[in-house]
Amino acid sequence: MKRTAPRALLALALLVPAAAGCGGDADAGGPDTVTVTVGYQSKTINTVTAGTLLRSLGYFEEELQRRGARDGVTYEVRWQDYATGAPITAQMTAGKIDIGSMGDFPLLLNAARGRQLDRPTRLVSVTGYNLRGGLNTIVTAPGSRLDSLGDLKGKKVSTSVGSAADGTLVRALQQEGLDPLEDIRKLNQQPAVGASALQSGSADALSQFVAWPGLLAYQGRAEALYDGAALDLPTFHGVTAREDFAEKRPAVLEDFLRAQIRATEYLREKPVAAAESVAEATGLPAEVVYLYNGAHGIATFDTTLKPELVAALKKDVPVLASAGLVGDVDAETFVDSFVDDRYVRRTHGAGYDEALAAKAPSARGEVWRKDGTTTPYDDPTALLRAVAAGDGTVRAAYVPDTTTGTQWFADKAVWVADGARLLPFVAPSAAADWIAGHPGARTVSYEQALERAS
Repeated sequence: MKRTAPRALLALALLVPAAAGCGGDADAGGPDTVTVTVGYQSKTINTVTAGTLLRSLGYFEEELQRRGARDGVTYEVRWQDYATGAPITAQMTAGKIDIGSMGDFPLLLNAARGRQLDRPTRLVSVTGYNLRGGLNTIVTAPGSRLDSLGDLKGKKVSTSVGSAADGTLVRALQQEGLDPLEDIRKLNQQPAVGASALQSGSADALSQFVAWPGLLAYQGRAEALYDGAALDLPTFHGVTAREDFAEKRPAVLEDFLRAQIRATEYLREKPVAAAESVAEATGLPAEVVYLYNGAHGIATFDTTLKPELVAALKKDVPVLASAGLVGDVDAETFVDSFVDDRYVRRTHGAGYDEALAAKAPSARGEVWRKDGTTTPYDDPTALLRAVAAGDGTVRAAYVPDTTTGTQWFADKAVWVADGARLLPFVAPSAAADWIAGHPGARTVSYEQALERAS
């Protein structure tokens, strides 16, 4: 058996929060106190209804306080924040985190690791999803000469191996006829490291998940190269629980899901307030949070385990298997044994099937004004006209990509003038494809688009 070097052991110890030593579901402060440990990713903002927003609203604590009053037990919640899903999985399989949230590819790694260590986990709910894959984006540095995926051949691309963004990169390159292992030099980096690499020039492109692409674009530090929604494959984030915890304390898990449902309803009813709350907690610009989590944002928030999302997981398994990240497993059996909708179904009650069948809203543009009000627009030209007439009152404007529906900042989109129409696109290659099929269409700058609209 290969020994772990002392330096590696020290590094691992430093990565584990001291609080984790108490363990998940551990008795703390006496026999009548139960601690529930929740792992979340504050800056992965499509998990906010099971993490950042839920924590700030205090709904889980409220649910447990009511349960404790009935049961004569004191419940405490310990929140642990991580940058990615991998350390959450490590802590879960060590029995130190009870409930965690992460993206679809990390969820599969969570299931595989739990299975390998005989510490199984279960996917019990969803946080945010996009049925076309718009939660992941490949970006380049401003002014880059890279205009399409084909231009990545021979280039250095930063991503987080095993993440949904890595899956998007692999699939996109394969569709382009490129070999993800041979035709690019992949840099396995944490999102923040990759963002710095892109800025310094040590990476030519960055493939990452929410909210990094939107953040870098908003800051003027990156431009979109590829919209993940072009794959037309669902991406989502979800909630996983240790099987032993769920079986020992099913009512507590259902309290968590009940609190998540309440947080989801809050986000839907008060999207601006929710964005401001998440921005304050994470340090992210509220405009970036709203791009993904707003009333017409890239993500749709829904706790139900929709068949489309489960089917997408099964398609993800071979991608991870080809990278050696999961063993030789049957995708159908592997995913079906991981997905467990019993708890969220009981929490929803009679309304679960109706919620399960609910569809994501249609893509619409939106203007967010400095007075806190928002206005949706179905026509991008009308939105531009409103922005032009705003006279400094507009805080942010968002438009859906003409072909994929992915929301993007209006001033960062690629605009095409096609006759009297003004059409926005996330990526330059998508705009080029439109122009190729529409004689007379041409790209215009954002300023020119505003002038034409007004």
